[in-house]
Amino acid sequence: MPAASRKKLSKRRPSQPWRWNHIHLSVFLLAICLFLSALITVSLYALIALHIPDISSLSRYNPPAATIIFDKDGREIGSAYLINRRLKTLKELPPLLPKAFIAAEDARFYSHPGVDGWSILRALIHNIRSGGRGQGGSTITQQVARALLLSPEKTYIRKLKEAILAYRMDKALGKNEILHIYLNQIYLGERSYGVGAAAMTYFHKPVEKLNLAEISILAGLPQAPSSYSPLTHFRKAKIRQAYVLNRMAEDGYITAQEARNAFAAPLSLRSGNSRQVKADYFVQDIKNYIKEKYGDLLTTGGLRVYTSLDSNLQNEAVTTLRRGLNRLTIRQNMSAAPLQGALIAIDNRGMVRALVGGNNFQASQFDRATQARRQPGSAFKPIIYAAALEAGFAPNSIIDDAPIEYKNENGVWRPKNFSGRFFGPTTLRNGLVHSRNIVAIKLLREVGMQRTIRLARSMGIKSPLKANLSLALGSSAVSLLELTNAYRVFAQAGKFQPPIFISKIIDRHGSILEQNHPRSRQVMSPETAFQMVKLMQGVIKDGTGHLAQGIPYAAGKTGTTNHNMDAWFIGFTPRLCAGVWVGHDRYKSLGPKGTGGWAAAPIWHDFMQKAAGYRATADFKAPAGITFIPIDRRTGNFEYLDPNHALWEAFKKKNMSAWQHRNRSKVSAP
Repeated sequence: MPAASRKKLSKRRPSQPWRWNHIHLSVFLLAICLFLSALITVSLYALIALHIPDISSLSRYNPPAATIIFDKDGREIGSAYLINRRLKTLKELPPLLPKAFIAAEDARFYSHPGVDGWSILRALIHNIRSGGRGQGGSTITQQVARALLLSPEKTYIRKLKEAILAYRMDKALGKNEILHIYLNQIYLGERSYGVGAAAMTYFHKPVEKLNLAEISILAGLPQAPSSYSPLTHFRKAKIRQAYVLNRMAEDGYITAQEARNAFAAPLSLRSGNSRQVKADYFVQDIKNYIKEKYGDLLTTGGLRVYTSLDSNLQNEAVTTLRRGLNRLTIRQNMSAAPLQGALIAIDNRGMVRALVGGNNFQASQFDRATQARRQPGSAFKPIIYAAALEAGFAPNSIIDDAPIEYKNENGVWRPKNFSGRFFGPTTLRNGLVHSRNIVAIKLLREVGMQRTIRLARSMGIKSPLKANLSLALGSSAVSLLELTNAYRVFAQAGKFQPPIFISKIIDRHGSILEQNHPRSRQVMSPETAFQMVKLMQGVIKDGTGHLAQGIPYAAGKTGTTNHNMDAWFIGFTPRLCAGVWVGHDRYKSLGPKGTGGWAAAPIWHDFMQKAAGYRATADFKAPAGITFIPIDRRTGNFEYLDPNHALWEAFKKKNMSAWQHRNRSKVSAP
């Protein structure tokens, strides 16, 4: 090697150890940095993990859910909730609904481990470009973690917690379980949580019945529920809907043509008057009962309550009552004080099919059908007469309709008939048909106060009853519900049945909490009940209830209180019993024609005409212990029968064994 080259090499060698040491130092420092980074990362993870909520509760997902109230046909009529959520299983949802949310929110839901790195990177790039944090890149799993386990503040620490939780959830729960929680938990605007509640909120229909157009609207809501609400921002909602449909088509859930058709399809959105069943008072009664018996389950338990209500009949009841009250208001010039009324209808099985507790629920939630106690006037008389028939009286028994007076704590009581006149010897039939007060008072005195009150109690009257002779005139206040149901004893051959509002209550797990079946007990002989039916049919045919005529086989009784402050009519057929009350909340007179026969009976008549599904096709069947015998309808006499005034009256066979059937040839059999 030339001397010059050796000289150059000798000059370079001293620098090689320094360069080697520099590389070692760099590697060492890099290792230190990596170690410290790992240590910091692990420490940070450990520190954050210490404050991360336990996810074990998610396997027992049991959030507050709304109680839903249905009519007899399974039609929704009301709900109660602390949080508006309707729990649904994946099997209950339309197949395209979960796919729509996955396409819009988390396309890689079934493949990522709870956190999607690509989505985070894409969101990060977008946020850097936009200069903010407009996109979060959260997966469905992260959204569940955020909604259930974390606070709503937007910080990077919370984002780390969210990612850790999502990863743990993905390991602990199945994908479908996470999706089930998400679709029930996600906030979708208008105070609605989950797709079940949102379907009713936006479209007023069960989520099971949503079509693709409606599904795609809901799936567009999670990112910004208020901004994409179709109720308030329809154009933005349609833009978001197009995005969802395009994503579904790109992911192969639907075809492009199906996407176009769904976008073009009209949306039937909920409006302020979407509620088709006007059952506010009835629903309130149901809620009050559940609250009293089951407590907070009313608003958090997710109960399903199946009731006895017939929605079609209910709407007819509301319309008929309001029309009748408006007609009376105009006729009697009562615009200064709002007129009120109530109507209740119970079928022959004891099912409450319609209930209206007032003229306007928004103005007053007080239920005058179940909560109000008002004097029934002469509408109480059938109970007096039934007690008399049970005690051995007959429809043609004679009571002297003559002036009487009784001493009481206020001095001397001299009761009168409504007309102010007295009619002398009067049969029980004519006494009830024409609502003679004196006859009822004397009957009560003859039968006995305690016997009559016991019968009233057995017929379901629970309100306090005054143990004095004014009871015969309906001086003791009762509810429309209890007196209407008491009348059903006559229609049901002497059997009492408690009214049924609720058929069945099911909890969120499908277990039956309560189930009610018709049950009855005999409180009156079938013969007495049938005799009362015939007498009360006479009230409509010949007496104070004549404005109720036209309803086949109907029987009933009017009721009017002092100064015409309360007007009642309760009537029944073999299939349906209905009661009507009309009056003022503040006990104001209804005017000169504010009687049960003029104010309440026409409303009852109009309602019963609308109750086509409950129309009777045959008259009440006479029990074996009844025989029909012709009498003079004016005098009740068997002898000297005038064919022009003949009436085949219902008598109990056991009371007629000594009677010889005379004069039968003078009339025709009924």
